[in-house]
Amino acid sequence: MQMSSVIGVDLGGTNVRAQAVFPDGRPAGERVEMSSHAQDGVEIVIEKLSDTINLAIKNAEVEPTSVGLAIPGHVDDDAGVVVWAPNFGKYVDGVFRYWENVEIKAEIERRTGKPLTMGNDANAAALGEYLFGLGEGKANCLVVLTLGTGIGGGVVLAPKSIMGPASGPLVLIGGNKGGGELGHMVVQHNGMDCNAGSYGTIEAYCQRDSIVRRATHKLRRGRKSIINDLVKGELGKVTPAIIDEAADHGDSLAREVWRETGMFLGVGVGSLINVFAPDVFAIGGQISKAGRWFMEAVIDEARNVAVPSLFADCEIELAKQVDDAGLLGGAALALQKSQS
Repeated sequence: MQMSSVIGVDLGGTNVRAQAVFPDGRPAGERVEMSSHAQDGVEIVIEKLSDTINLAIKNAEVEPTSVGLAIPGHVDDDAGVVVWAPNFGKYVDGVFRYWENVEIKAEIERRTGKPLTMGNDANAAALGEYLFGLGEGKANCLVVLTLGTGIGGGVVLAPKSIMGPASGPLVLIGGNKGGGELGHMVVQHNGMDCNAGSYGTIEAYCQRDSIVRRATHKLRRGRKSIINDLVKGELGKVTPAIIDEAADHGDSLAREVWRETGMFLGVGVGSLINVFAPDVFAIGGQISKAGRWFMEAVIDEARNVAVPSLFADCEIELAKQVDDAGLLGGAALALQKSQS
């Protein structure tokens, strides 16, 4: 048995999950999950985070040395601050005030008695995929896009991908530590808007609501589809999972929606290949579970966009870590910190 472990924590807008993890990514204790109370104020989020972590520590087979926390937002670990997190906050006079420059690290460390490392959830997921997924801990450069409510992204570089002295793996976070927002790369100038208020980005065309919107628009224009039957005519109940199910039944509209998704995603993938020259490109997030319907289009479009020699050296595949990406990402943050 490996005689060390860390606690990986995935903080989401609905739940917070935590689990002890061995250095090779195997579970080292029972998983714990609680409501995150994301929109009930900072104090209760810190309370629930700390309670979840403490229970995961109690469940650990061996005493954890540290904690890694994956958060959806702009995170400055050195300062112990969540700079911006749009899904967390509190309603004040009917207006939702999201987190800005919220200090949480020191209080969580005080309540748990463990050193804490925080990071953006997509960057953490990329590090987890590098260590415990497609990267196998040895990729020269791994790029990840996570498809869900939004589109996250992350870049992990091995030292051999850097000119000059370096040790790694290295997670790209940018000058103000908020970088790696790959989902906001523009693929259609002046196109559809996205959650960040920009136009024509990968997120604008490939996130959950955009996929659903394309499907429902086609249905409203009179297209025949078993999607109508699956939701009993209530188009407000259409989800990517429903569209995936329809595609499984050979539905032409559903498969068309997935091909369109793959086309837009592929433009982004090809452009990112040109920027980072990865040898591994992973597509993750919950929507990647429908990847059998869009990955061919992703690869075809990326081939049309990327520099041929860079495309030839890149494997584009579905991520191995999807359901546990946040947990393993948090664990990876803690492990990386302990080795630095």
